Amino acid sequence: MSHDDRLFLVTGATGKTGGGALKLLLEGGHRVRAMVHSEDGRSRALAEAGAEVAVADLHDLDAMTSALQGVTGAYFCHPILPGLVEATVIFAQAATEAGVRSVVNMSQISARREAGSDAARQHWLCERLLDRTDLLTTHIRPTFFAEWLKLWWEKRDGEGYLRLPFGEGRHAPIASADQSRVIAALLLQPEPHNRAAYSLHGPVEMNHHEIAKAMAAELGHPVHYEPISVEEFSASGLAKGADAHLVQHLSNVAIDYRNGVFSGTNDVVEKIGGRPPLSVAEFVRENRADLATSGPRFVPAP
Repeated sequence: MSHDDRLFLVTGATGKTGGGALKLLLEGGHRVRAMVHSEDGRSRALAEAGAEVAVADLHDLDAMTSALQGVTGAYFCHPILPGLVEATVIFAQAATEAGVRSVVNMSQISARREAGSDAARQHWLCERLLDRTDLLTTHIRPTFFAEWLKLWWEKRDGEGYLRLPFGEGRHAPIASADQSRVIAALLLQPEPHNRAAYSLHGPVEMNHHEIAKAMAAELGHPVHYEPISVEEFSASGLAKGADAHLVQHLSNVAIDYRNGVFSGTNDVVEKIGGRPPLSVAEFVRENRADLATSGPRFVPAP
């Protein structure tokens, strides 16, 4: 158990990466303030687990100022929705006023000045903004989450389908649980990682044909990867009600993916997070129940 009096703020506390980091910090005996949008069953569960709960919005300066009072380090995570730059400005100002010492910033592997994705370019700008503060700042840039396999998964006639616009591109899927371990470790020891930008990868780089094969071996039934056009992918997202900002992002990162922007592996997760990241097979094994039915975003066959 920890006996220090540091307080950590976790935004996105009911999400995958934030929720995982919060749980790890609480298990280590640390004080954690969970930032949520509203009081509900999920926020009550966080309070029962031992977290302080702050109801706030990333776009509300006064609410963020209150949420950051007394905080030592914060995990900043904004969804892929409009408003990232404004939210980062508000966070930076409120954190500076509150005397926050460090921040772990959720960015993207595609974040760069020349990005075609509006969201990716905004992440690059927000990295530069946070680097200009006095906060000890670390940016994490994950490749595609392993969880995306569940979102765009279709279960049809006893077989699995991944209809995605990624061509023959490659990446090493990274589970949110592995990212959470990195986030928690960076919050606890920010000094060696100040101004670092870490790409986060799973253990093995694969194309989606290989991913489908690994999933099939674990699930015991055929899994097919069917490459589709970016246009079909985007049209399906819009038809299912996805935000236009998100669709614009996903369309452009699909092109980035084909061009190798999401490829590669490294040992960051193991070195900082303390254990090797999950493989696709291990992730599927742990999430088998979720793959028994289709995910919410799958692209139906014509």
